[in-house]
Amino acid sequence: MTLSTREAEIVLDRDFLELRHQILGVAATLDRIDRADGSVKGDPRMECVRRAFEILRSDDPGRAERIQMAFSREYEASWRA
Repeated sequence: MTLSTREAEIVLDRDFLELRHQILGVAATLDRIDRADGSVKGDPRMECVRRAFEILRSDDPGRAERIQMAFSREYEASWRA
């Protein structure tokens, strides 16, 4: 289902401040990591974060699902073992 322009504006009006809050929180966390001693270069979690940013930059639908998958592990049939 595609939202009309007016419906999209309503969603943006409703969610803008929360979206702004969440983006600022992400930026603050990244700033804290940058200022901390040591390095997270090569940490697979940061690679997940980078992939998530790439997904966010796209205009393709289904970003939430694709980001969830970027942070998910591959299924292992022997996970109970």
